[in-house]
Amino acid sequence: MICQTEFKLRPYRRGFHLVTDEILSNLPVLPEVGLLNLFIKHTSAALSVNENADPDVRTDMEAIFNRLIREREPYYNHVLEGDDDMPAHAKSIITGLSLTIPITDGKLNLGTWQGIYLCEFRNYAGSRRVVATVVG
Repeated sequence: MICQTEFKLRPYRRGFHLVTDEILSNLPVLPEVGLLNLFIKHTSAALSVNENADPDVRTDMEAIFNRLIREREPYYNHVLEGDDDMPAHAKSIITGLSLTIPITDGKLNLGTWQGIYLCEFRNYAGSRRVVATVVG
């Protein structure tokens, strides 16, 4: 069985946001065993799996990414869409646009301390579109 659905995540401010429950609420009934692939249809945001318990991790990730990839660098050519746009593209390449998560016993087989993040790299982004493909 292969099932695919596309949905919008609500708009989020810039930062790293735990969206596991929002994603689960948009998925079809999961098979006993299989795979879930999530693909975000944007070039200035990303998806990741990381710490789901301590919100300080999400704050720290934002600080780390902003230090690694700074705004207003003099060597940027792509500058027409705002100071945060080119850095957002670079951050999304580093983080990635898709995730594959195993499904076991009809549930996502994430680790105890793992959750799905929306990594929002723009200051004023709207809702983000995600394609979910379930194979099982």
